[in-house]
Amino acid sequence: MADFASAEQRLAVTCRRYPDLPRRSLTLVRLVRHIHKLVHDAANATLKPYGLNHPEYNLLMMLYGTPSGTMSPSELADAAGEKSANITRLTNELSDKGLIARAASADDRRKLNVSLTPKGLALIERLLPDICSLLVRQVRDLTAAEQTQLDKLLKKFLSGLAN
Repeated sequence: MADFASAEQRLAVTCRRYPDLPRRSLTLVRLVRHIHKLVHDAANATLKPYGLNHPEYNLLMMLYGTPSGTMSPSELADAAGEKSANITRLTNELSDKGLIARAASADDRRKLNVSLTPKGLALIERLLPDICSLLVRQVRDLTAAEQTQLDKLLKKFLSGLAN
């Protein structure tokens, strides 16, 4: 958190220089950015022994969490919040590792479907206990009520950004 403390000092100087700066808004956005970095770094460290990085894991989990186990690349991009060019790169990497398969849709041969392979499914089920432990550690300082409140606030914040 030392990094954020120095950011707070720079913010104070900036606010003195530009008094109209919406300090609270800027602080919240910076906190979200710092949280994202720490969550991303911790996930990468947890996933490294499994030969995955956080964006690859996210794609695998998008597929794992779909009833059909199949998604189009554009659906994956939307669900994972990734650009289509990055989805192509990530799906190439996951396909090369044998964790996903691509096939033409039975309904429309022009449409591509992506699905987990048995190897991909087995990997997810092996790594989920470590991910669950990480998630519990990441919110351990928040009570259940605080987690519920933060969930509501973050959804409200996200909704405001989408408008």
